[in-house]
Amino acid sequence: MLIAAAAAHAEDTLIRLNTFPTARSLPFFVGVEKGIFRKHGIQLEFEFTESSKAQREGLAGGKFEVVHSAVDNALAMIEVAKVDVVIVSGGDGGTNEFIVGKNINSFTDLRGKALVVDAPNTAYALMGKKILLQQGLKEGADYRINAVGAGPLRLKAMLEGGDNAAAIMNLPFSAQAVEAGMKSLGRAVDMVGPYQAGGAFVLRSWAKAHPETLERYLAGYIESLRWVLDKSHRAEAIALLMDKRQLSRSLAERSYDLMIEPGFGFNPDAKLSVEGFNNVLKLRQEVEGGPVPDPARYLDLSYYDRALKRVSQ
Repeated sequence: MLIAAAAAHAEDTLIRLNTFPTARSLPFFVGVEKGIFRKHGIQLEFEFTESSKAQREGLAGGKFEVVHSAVDNALAMIEVAKVDVVIVSGGDGGTNEFIVGKNINSFTDLRGKALVVDAPNTAYALMGKKILLQQGLKEGADYRINAVGAGPLRLKAMLEGGDNAAAIMNLPFSAQAVEAGMKSLGRAVDMVGPYQAGGAFVLRSWAKAHPETLERYLAGYIESLRWVLDKSHRAEAIALLMDKRQLSRSLAERSYDLMIEPGFGFNPDAKLSVEGFNNVLKLRQEVEGGPVPDPARYLDLSYYDRALKRVSQ
């Protein structure tokens, strides 16, 4: 699904963004609708992905300049695909919950069932595996993985039922699942600790070649996020969610209120949580194996720091 960019000025720079179709896309809608990206000289055009695999391959192939997604996908690109990408900002804590089917009442009930994931070796799949390990359940021996793709596809698989018994879900899909009779066994951050979920990452070569463009994009995102987190905009933000994400009022209200909750939803000013990012690295090491890597290898926050100065002037 391609979201048309706002009418551009002749001097605007086109940025093609790829992200997931969650409620956390609200700042992008705001930034386009309110002309915030355009104010920073950015003509933003963004599309939703069906899976992190397609997203990672698209970034590597030059289909878009910026990805806003779970930062663990950037780690997978670097470590597994050997693509030189760099994380340039934080974004959010994910709003993830461990959702289970209607006939599941405890983690024990998941034996012999399937954990529904996007991709089997990144981000929220690793989070789900870690939570199940904490409950004494091991992949392959006690449950299997069913990789289906992004949030809408995970929700669809869970609604279909069968062996699809659990999934890490975020807003609005977690709320939709609960409305459909499923249940949450808890928030992921309460079970695995602080977690840097969403963030922006780009090809390192592109960032080096277009530093000012990247700074202006990040400035637009930071300013759009500030608008979202301003509670005086709650009614307008809810209306945007209802319109752009086709949510009922109750789902839009719940999504907005949880997304602005500190530590669970958006990071103020899209600041990267050092503690949360270190936990992402630790989680990958615990589930996938190998030593805990150096965070500096994956980060370059200099673009973010300069972008923050742009919006603070």
